[in-house]
Amino acid sequence: MKRDNFLIITKSLKILILLISFVLVFNIAGCQYLNGSEGPETPEAPIDNGDLNEDKEPSNQTGGEEIIEEDLNPFDFVLSFAGDINFDENWATMKYYNTAENGIYDCISPELIELMKEADIMCLNNEFTYSTGGTPLKGKAYTFRAHPSRVEILKEMGVDIVSLANNHAYDYGPQSLIDTMATLKEAGISYVGAGHNIDEAMEPAYFEVDGKTIAYVAASRAEKNKMTPQATMDSPGILRCYDTELFVETIKEAKINADYVIAYVHWGTEYSYELEEVQLSTGREYLDAGADIIIGAHPHILQGIEYYNGKPIVYSLGNYWFNNKDIDTILLNIHFYGDDTEESIELEIIPAIQSNTRTQIVTEESEKERIFSLLEDISINIEIDERGIVREIE
Repeated sequence: MKRDNFLIITKSLKILILLISFVLVFNIAGCQYLNGSEGPETPEAPIDNGDLNEDKEPSNQTGGEEIIEEDLNPFDFVLSFAGDINFDENWATMKYYNTAENGIYDCISPELIELMKEADIMCLNNEFTYSTGGTPLKGKAYTFRAHPSRVEILKEMGVDIVSLANNHAYDYGPQSLIDTMATLKEAGISYVGAGHNIDEAMEPAYFEVDGKTIAYVAASRAEKNKMTPQATMDSPGILRCYDTELFVETIKEAKINADYVIAYVHWGTEYSYELEEVQLSTGREYLDAGADIIIGAHPHILQGIEYYNGKPIVYSLGNYWFNNKDIDTILLNIHFYGDDTEESIELEIIPAIQSNTRTQIVTEESEKERIFSLLEDISINIEIDERGIVREIE
């Protein structure tokens, strides 16, 4: 009986020892597996190298170097300018226009009109009033007035803005100037150099092109007998620049608010290539004040070009379509292009001839060369290549 009990106890102890051994082995194996020293082989975890991981294509890189993309704000636009026009109902130009089958296209070359329309902004000198009222100013040899409907011709020509700072904007008194401004406004054509009061006459006209702001300002000092009045605080008129103070103030204001300032000035001696000393001195003064380009009118013929501190003064564009005289003229294209790092301003001369109340583009090479040579001869420090591109002579 004792022997049987002993055998049972011994057998139970063996079983217990086996169980304890099994538990110990299992625990040791589990720990080794968890510590990675034994057990099933596992793939090596990838190293996180961020954008440098060989399995990942780095963004904006070539050859391991990062490319920085910059917005340089490129711009590329053309401003066009022409000289004097006259739509007076009793003048030679409109008498011819009234007989022309194709209207203004028979008066000005279609090629010129197309260039005017293609320009981003087209500007010229409006040398008359749009009105059916008023009376001619006493003592004036010539007074010009067009029916307000004639403003449609400007739209056909692609004109965006005109200068009213001239000696004919007030030919039929204050009402004619008021009518002129209303007519232009209704037609969607901007004007500078005149106003219902002096504040408006001094106000620049602003345009936005290719991310650039262009300001136009205008003033006149064309009359020996000052018959065209300057606007006052409560009366209409033009902006005059016999005394340059107000015009300089206008230019400075425009420069604060614009990338480029165009100053259109009515000055000089009629039908003379010779520049007045006051044109030379005040033109430079206007550039010093902040203007980038000076465009002149009034002499009715071409005058020279000068670069001052790298900026151009075009002293007179002459008649564009004004009377029946035989006169050389031009359409001036100014090309602005560049970006935030560099900019260029290039003047291009498109030669033309006003003859028998028609203005025709010049295409014959010998005639183009003649007009280019004339401009070089009467200019101060420029040359013109065979394409009509103006270069400053250092």
